[in-house]
Amino acid sequence: MKWITRARPKTDRIACPWLIHRFIDSDAEIIYVPTEQVLASAADLRAHSFDMPGAEYDHRNNQCTFEVLIDEFGLTGDLALKRLARIVHAADIEAEIDTDPFGRALLALAFGGLDVESDDLRLLDRASFVYDALYAWCQQQVT
Repeated sequence: MKWITRARPKTDRIACPWLIHRFIDSDAEIIYVPTEQVLASAADLRAHSFDMPGAEYDHRNNQCTFEVLIDEFGLTGDLALKRLARIVHAADIEAEIDTDPFGRALLALAFGGLDVESDDLRLLDRASFVYDALYAWCQQQVT
């Protein structure tokens, strides 16, 4: 499957590809394009669009896209993922930044990542360690 979203990814646009690769489709191709090209490119490439208005997968009912994907792909039974989703939600939805103690830290890493890595796919690759580590920590917390 191909998945496409806006370039210069922060929280949700890093967390979602991590989730897709780890739990939905390990062979998924993630594509970052300028915002104005996402929907047309998704149609042309037959790709799943995510994390922007009009995308196939976007914020819904006060859920960030990461949470929407967890629901859509039947991953709600994974308690560690649900715990990680609370962190991503806090970091991604400005009005809810303080709903999880790790929200501000994850947001800081997201903004800092943009400053240290100009290539979006390399940024995703480098940031995946953060999500692997957070998921491992979440697994410890829920067992």
